[in-house]
Amino acid sequence: MRVAGLGVILTGALSALVWAIWGGRAALAGALFGLLAATIHVMAVAALRRVWNAPFRNLVRGWAMGMGLRLGGAVVWMVAVLVREDFFPPLPTAICFLGVLIPLLFTEMHFLK
Repeated sequence: MRVAGLGVILTGALSALVWAIWGGRAALAGALFGLLAATIHVMAVAALRRVWNAPFRNLVRGWAMGMGLRLGGAVVWMVAVLVREDFFPPLPTAICFLGVLIPLLFTEMHFLK
């Protein structure tokens, strides 16, 4: 699956950047959220792919499901940072989560072919 591979590559690159700046613990937390973002995106593309040729109403539902998954990931990030800020430093984890999720979001149409 190409979208998962791109997510893993982005996660690795951003985790290495976070490791160079903040150290190993922040890189581990960032990698977890990068992989979460990649998983969310794979699920969102799968939901949209199922309804791609369906009527518009169903297409919008599939799109909304993907956006809801992404919003749910942001909520998971917020809860993790608020509950365990010592393990999930806000900036490094946000960089990895959004640094994976946003580029994948812009490539979503490419993966629907």
